[in-house]
Amino acid sequence: MVMDRRCRIRWATVALWAALVAVVGEGARPALAGDTLERVRSTGVVRCGVHNGLVGFAAPSEEGRWSGMEVDFCRAVAAAVLGNADKTVLVPTLASARFPLLKSRQVDVLLRRTTWTLGREAAFEVHFAGILFYDGQSFLVPREGPVRAVEDLDGATICLVKGTTHERHLADHFRARGMAYRLAMADSHSAAVEAYRRGECTALTGDASALALVASTSGPGIAGDRVLPGFIAKEPLGPVVNRGDEEWLTIVRWVLFALIEAEERGVTRERARELRAATRDPGLAAFLGEPPGPGKSLGLADDWVLRVVESVGNYGEIFARHLGAESPAHLERGLNRLWRDGGLLYAPPFR
Repeated sequence: MVMDRRCRIRWATVALWAALVAVVGEGARPALAGDTLERVRSTGVVRCGVHNGLVGFAAPSEEGRWSGMEVDFCRAVAAAVLGNADKTVLVPTLASARFPLLKSRQVDVLLRRTTWTLGREAAFEVHFAGILFYDGQSFLVPREGPVRAVEDLDGATICLVKGTTHERHLADHFRARGMAYRLAMADSHSAAVEAYRRGECTALTGDASALALVASTSGPGIAGDRVLPGFIAKEPLGPVVNRGDEEWLTIVRWVLFALIEAEERGVTRERARELRAATRDPGLAAFLGEPPGPGKSLGLADDWVLRVVESVGNYGEIFARHLGAESPAHLERGLNRLWRDGGLLYAPPFR
């Protein structure tokens, strides 16, 4: 279920900023323990704030069906809590409107490619449940142009999306090196890309993965672009929940860990139930729901992990489907590999 585009933009630009002033400025009412879980079970849906249109993370097909990593994570939470991955409401939102959306409790989980920072967690009184995707800030430039490194952007006009960490990181990086620049601000990712295509800026800055997805898209002005090597800032992207509801935070966090642990244990969408029936490993059996499984302490069913993996697959399957080998983008996993494969993905023990 998706909100009408015109209503979404109008609401995002007016009502949500008002909500942020009211909620953050005057102090948010902490959610009571279990408040979110109770509301989700009462309404029968998990509401997730997602990107308003970035293939690989959250974007609609021509038929209007949304897919991407953010969509699948929302479905994973619904599978764990409600036993049905289809019990979701997706709320596409602009970057500048995402925290008001969460603080006004219009969504239960905020995704929308949101970078985990101290400033955000403290000032907005939220909790990041973990890191769904390790990224970094870079620049998209014309492949045949004169720019070969960030230093070549001294004095350039740079396009970016307002309401993101990219503006601060850009300012810090350039000022530390005595470099000048001009900004061309856009309200959305698509608007920033269009401005770049029209030649209104020398470079487009943003998360490297998002820029790589733009570079891989066919169309005028895009096929000849490249992402500059290296990052000017870290961009760890993860699910966000309101502070004060530790029960809900714990559930969302361990859904993320379950996706990672499933990949590490070789539990796939196709073989999850088969593995549970055949394994002699008590740890794997418990992970997949043989009592006593990890569900009771979370207030979930014993087989919640099984439901999650059967619904969306493990982390590696999700990545491959939307960003990796099975997608048009063919992105390398890089830092988003398992720890044993040289990446940063690591789940704490489930026992």
